[in-house]
Amino acid sequence: MTTADTAGAAPRRRPLIGPETYEMVFGTVYTGLMTNLLLAVACLPLVVLLAATDPGTTWPYLAVAAPLLGPALAAAFAVFAAFSSDGSTAVVRTFVHAWRKHLRRGLAIGALATGAVVVAAVDVAFFWGRTAGAVAIPVLVSLAVGAVLTAVLALAAVPEMLGARLRAVLLAAVVLGARRWYLSAGAALVLALLVSVLAARPVVGLGFAAAPLLYAIWGICRFTLRVPR
Repeated sequence: MTTADTAGAAPRRRPLIGPETYEMVFGTVYTGLMTNLLLAVACLPLVVLLAATDPGTTWPYLAVAAPLLGPALAAAFAVFAAFSSDGSTAVVRTFVHAWRKHLRRGLAIGALATGAVVVAAVDVAFFWGRTAGAVAIPVLVSLAVGAVLTAVLALAAVPEMLGARLRAVLLAAVVLGARRWYLSAGAALVLALLVSVLAARPVVGLGFAAAPLLYAIWGICRFTLRVPR
């Protein structure tokens, strides 16, 4: 090839999207989809009950299966933490390891939150249609929502506070969640959106929406749990 041919050759164009971008996109999609699948497997009894039965009649069984959400969410939050810190896509290994490691704490937190919600629901049913219900029902609903948010904050804190006792984890969730109530309110809105999607379209919720919405909740919770300096 002559010097003239070389000079006349068109410069080689750089690709608009580099391989790193493709890797990041596919890694993000894979992490989300696999986390959704692992969440469904970890909560399979609860998923089956919700999909195949009437919750109005099988709610006692749902209350028994609901604590399974505890270790499953803790494991999902551990996956999000690993992906956020170093881009790790070892989703299955991270999820299974975190699920086994935080099983007892996750079940305990899930059981506490489930118990609070069941008690509040029974009391709401008792006060429904009564004069005192105008005052009691909003208080009971607020307590139930607070219990759920405290549980979610505690589950986000469990992978971060490995050496702390369960009481310390719950206390941190209560204090910091109340101090940064505006962030807790944001987490409650995203959680309500997730619940509404799961109730209206279970397949879409479990297959696609759960991971991104839970990632948003985890991000809010992680910022909420930062110790003030």
